[in-house]
Amino acid sequence: MASTDPINGSSAAALAGLSGTSAAKKDDGTDRFLKLLVTQMRNQDPLNPMDNAQVTSQLAQINTVTGIERLNESIKSMSGQMFQSQALQGASLIGRDVLLEGNRLTVAEGKATAGFELASAADKVKVEILSPAGRVIDTVDLGAQNAGRNGFEWAVPAGASTDGLTFRVVAKSGAAELTGTPLMTDRVNAVSTGGDSLKLELARNGTTPYGLIKAIS
Repeated sequence: MASTDPINGSSAAALAGLSGTSAAKKDDGTDRFLKLLVTQMRNQDPLNPMDNAQVTSQLAQINTVTGIERLNESIKSMSGQMFQSQALQGASLIGRDVLLEGNRLTVAEGKATAGFELASAADKVKVEILSPAGRVIDTVDLGAQNAGRNGFEWAVPAGASTDGLTFRVVAKSGAAELTGTPLMTDRVNAVSTGGDSLKLELARNGTTPYGLIKAIS
């Protein structure tokens, strides 16, 4: 008995055309998928061949895979364009002051400004100014403060040294102590684009990821 090829004429022609087109592409996922499908059809049970619905389903999967690959390429391209745009915008930050986590004080014209974040509202908040050795040299009483970001200003006493000063936040709600995250100011000297992220070269904190910046002034 002569063997019967279970692939019908229209399906075979369509697959051959698709496979021939894909063969021109080096190591293409669609080409490999088509070759596997053709092999599957040529080696299927002649008494129980795949019907057109199954073939259509397989081809639909090819389109889905191809569509996902093209979508990924588009997203990658868009990400690259957004990163370039971010880098250009980052250049405008040079010379400006930024706010980020840290407890060092920057003094200018006899005053130091910094900030802090509270997870919840506090009845009493004070900022302790610390010497390089960690000794409290002054205190700024701020009273009640809301949850979120808050700022303060400290006037440097006449004749006091301003080198290596830091601060800490002491906050309470009733008898409970609250956590206050210190925020310091720094100046942007340059912008770099290492890897796939924007980095700022800060005067005091060195290379810092842009994502760590809390505010810009």
